[in-house]
Amino acid sequence: MSQYYDLGDRTLWTPSNGTSRLFMSQVTVYQAEVGLSSGIGPMEADECQIDPVAFAAFVDALLAWHSKTRHAVMATMSEGFVATVLALAEIASIEVSWQGAKRAESHYLKTASDPHAKQWTAELQQKSRELVRHMAP
Repeated sequence: MSQYYDLGDRTLWTPSNGTSRLFMSQVTVYQAEVGLSSGIGPMEADECQIDPVAFAAFVDALLAWHSKTRHAVMATMSEGFVATVLALAEIASIEVSWQGAKRAESHYLKTASDPHAKQWTAELQQKSRELVRHMAP
């Protein structure tokens, strides 16, 4: 069985019930972290609607939050969810503001001893693009 994430009459993603349940639980967690509604409505009869304006704001806030997270465990734990949300935004044709993430990355590079730090944004973009292939209906 699948659940449906819709934007108007367009289905964006049809994950299994288990994947959807985990995703929705994480949505709740990250809404609290960034202090914004995700724009992802409640799941009713295996369907939910996504508000594109609220979702776009959430995606940008989530990406900015993640780009400032320098705690290794927290960054690793959140990376999969952030990549999934970015992929969903791409499927929805929502433009993501990468400038904040790139600024945070640039600032971090001035003080970082991590030789892989400048690859962070490119790797996250690549990971989200790979997920699009698995998520697009």
